[in-house]
Amino acid sequence: MLSPYIPIAIFVLVATGFAVFTIVISRLLHSSKYNKVKLEPYECGIEPVTGARDRYSIRYYLVAMLFVIFDVETVFMFPWAVIFDRLLLFGLIEMLVFIFILVVGYYYAWQKGALEWV
Repeated sequence: MLSPYIPIAIFVLVATGFAVFTIVISRLLHSSKYNKVKLEPYECGIEPVTGARDRYSIRYYLVAMLFVIFDVETVFMFPWAVIFDRLLLFGLIEMLVFIFILVVGYYYAWQKGALEWV
């Protein structure tokens, strides 16, 4: 009765062991010398101009949310593509309606200026 769960238990043990092993090794090998450069925030090799806790414009968050929304909605196209041959014309029409709604939303956001970065 427990034999189907043995591979899962082995996987959990190996994953947990690997996580503990990497944490212990990193603690043993890390350098404990700190200096001003190491404590500065890293910004892709660019010297930081302002503090790390500065406020950002609401436009940044709007663009990020729009990206997430449209990205998640396009993920819904993958299951449709997998069973497209079984859905035939009905599936095609439904996906065209879905894409039309996405395009209308994108056009609305564009016209409202939500995609303007400056």
